[in-house]
Amino acid sequence: MGLSTDSKQTLEDFKTYIIVEKNFSKHTAKAYCSDVLSFLLWLGDDLCEDVTFAKIREYLHFIQKFHYKKSTIARKIASLRTFYKYLYREKKIENNPALNLSAPKRPKSLPKFLTPDEVERILNNIKIETPSGYRNRAILELLWATGMRVSELAGLNFGDLNLENNEIRVFGKGAKERIILVSNRAKTYLERYIESARALIPKGYRLEEPTESSPVFINNTGYRLQTKTIRNVINEVVEKIDLPKRVTPHVFRHSFATHLIENGADLRVVQELLGHASISNTQIYTHISAQHLKEVYNETHPRA
Repeated sequence: MGLSTDSKQTLEDFKTYIIVEKNFSKHTAKAYCSDVLSFLLWLGDDLCEDVTFAKIREYLHFIQKFHYKKSTIARKIASLRTFYKYLYREKKIENNPALNLSAPKRPKSLPKFLTPDEVERILNNIKIETPSGYRNRAILELLWATGMRVSELAGLNFGDLNLENNEIRVFGKGAKERIILVSNRAKTYLERYIESARALIPKGYRLEEPTESSPVFINNTGYRLQTKTIRNVINEVVEKIDLPKRVTPHVFRHSFATHLIENGADLRVVQELLGHASISNTQIYTHISAQHLKEVYNETHPRA
């Protein structure tokens, strides 16, 4: 059974609300709408406006049989809470049945990170003899030097660069703008890529003179480089040097933050550079740093 016309419209309005007013990313909005759609389909002929707390608990019991991860269950609960908060705000319901829903505790796992030596091994094994190879080196230098998300890097336009002041403007989650700092080494690779390698990357395609809205990093057809390509670049290098770690662009971000904390950076500064909405998201790097200190102590102290 499909959705009624009213339910379709409610879902569409909810989508607009979380994208436009709540500044959810397209990825998050898609996941939330998918969760709410599943719930509405499960309700069948029952109206979402008539749902009680008990009914929602019944639904959560129903989805247990699909053996979702705790993180997925937590997101589905968050989706329903946001949905009913929206309905309550719009005065479509008198009471919010999802108000007291509690999510399962997610297992705490520390993010993986690379040592400075491991980062240098990766960087030094990128072949920079070709234009695309030099582009790839500039990309990984930036990830390592700035801690930006891979989506932020792929989305960079020329108008976002202020290399004279070693600054780059990025748009993070929820389209939130922030300024990040660039090391001189990463800046040098980026400038050389822009000045020479970038124009040589497209094969058989005419590249227009870049404007402020032109993408900084391009593929061999002259269009914006996709995040998947960046992940593939990292995978190829890591496989070649036989590094016994799974390395993703986000591992570079974790490494950036961890090394700042280990070297005494203020937590608020790291939060600002990473673009975290809450400092609680940044505090996990203090745990990583403490764990790393313990490991070094146990390996090196004669009485450990």
